[in-house]
Amino acid sequence: MAASNASPPRLVVRDIEKAFPGVVALRGVSFAVAPGEIHALLGENGAGKSTLGKLIGGVHQPNAGCIELDGMSLEGIDEARAGALGITIVHQEGSLVPQLSIAENIFAGRQPVGRFGNIDRAGMHRSASQLLAELGVALEPGMLVRHLSTAQAQVAEIAKALSRDLKLLILDEPTSALTTSETNRLFLLVRRLKANGVSIIYISHRLAELFELCDRVTVLKDGQVTGTRRLADTSEDELIRLMVGRDVVFSREAAARPGAVVLEVADLAAAPFVRSASLSVRAGEIVCLAGLVGSGRSELCETVFGVRTRDRGAVAFKGQPVVWRGPWDAMAAGVGMVPEDRKDAGLFLDRSISANISATVLDKVSRSGLISEGATTWLAERFIRELRIVTPSCRQTVGNLSGGNQQKVLLAKWLAPEPDLLIVDEPTRGVDVGARAEIYRILRELKAKGLALLVVSSDLPEVLTLADRIVVMADGRTVGELDGAGASEEAVLRLATRYSSIQPKAMAYD
Repeated sequence: MAASNASPPRLVVRDIEKAFPGVVALRGVSFAVAPGEIHALLGENGAGKSTLGKLIGGVHQPNAGCIELDGMSLEGIDEARAGALGITIVHQEGSLVPQLSIAENIFAGRQPVGRFGNIDRAGMHRSASQLLAELGVALEPGMLVRHLSTAQAQVAEIAKALSRDLKLLILDEPTSALTTSETNRLFLLVRRLKANGVSIIYISHRLAELFELCDRVTVLKDGQVTGTRRLADTSEDELIRLMVGRDVVFSREAAARPGAVVLEVADLAAAPFVRSASLSVRAGEIVCLAGLVGSGRSELCETVFGVRTRDRGAVAFKGQPVVWRGPWDAMAAGVGMVPEDRKDAGLFLDRSISANISATVLDKVSRSGLISEGATTWLAERFIRELRIVTPSCRQTVGNLSGGNQQKVLLAKWLAPEPDLLIVDEPTRGVDVGARAEIYRILRELKAKGLALLVVSSDLPEVLTLADRIVVMADGRTVGELDGAGASEEAVLRLATRYSSIQPKAMAYD
């Protein structure tokens, strides 16, 4: 740890209580962070990690307890005042303005000005370009945020945080949409901040990241601290027990013999993101798409599903050439697609579980043009049982569920039409270790039932755990295929970076 034990703490959190209507989010939470320390917060969805980060960052106010920065009370401060004091939070759900450019978002409210008081746009763009280059991404600072992918927006959020004078940086699931190379680049920057005395609170479900990056970890369960440990003195098994109260094991399953080819893509192009992509997926098989951010994985899936217009190439579904005019044609043929962003593109957060699940099969749950409450309830309760969705009722509002249970509802929504091919983009983004194991179980059970699965994942351990075959993309092209059983992280990254126009520097695998 950069700071000695004798150093006064940068941050002190003491006996914090926080309640929302009907929910006690935090009870008696205490911990401290030293200058130049990377301190992890770990816990299942709903444990209170993000709420605690927002209390420190001035988004919420505690009901009881106190928070101090360098000995000064933060009582009553808002997010703007926290920022002025050197506290910046990168929110998991994002806080960028879609209608503004990347540069305008990074420097919102503090744009550089010229001699006559006008905004120095050239200087602002130069500074934004430098920040983006440090993160290893080739993004134009003038691009509007609404045109960015989820992963690109995450990078812009991090660049915005790094543009400030920092004392304390709170990162809430910062790598949830990043590939290994982008994650390594972020780690280099975080370590540089640590060396300069900046304190970092790092909220993540990815245990391997904590052991690689962090000094200490505080574990939360049901809004209470179950322990604080030095990462050098603990293990994944101990942290999982502190977090969920049981052991959770991730392992590969032996590959079964797949069935007939369900999807075949040949030399597919959809400008500007997909240049030439070819792959196949069989019944009873999980094919994972791997690659760097910007490689075209999500865009390829959207083109197959009819969201994007195909410029060239062929798609065959169950042996027949197809040209789908839109997602409705793909759905009618037997294809479902679970999008990467469940909150903005996948779920109706203010509607019930039953309303969400039935949204893709309204024709099946309607009678004489009216939706049957009995049919939607029966369907929702079936998936609640099969996918083990934790909820008091199928009438529960989806926005009140944990991230893992929201993801299960999204899966149920696209399983309801009983597809022959399910495309799943980032199946475990932003879910805890227990929910991750449950989602792996669900995907494997679907595979065992003969479903063809095309999975996009930025988490290489996840790819190696799930995939029967791995198709690697770079710069909009499929550049290689690996057998899942014999693949390694190094082999995937070698393909992804060898053919990419963006070559990460100073990476462990270079």
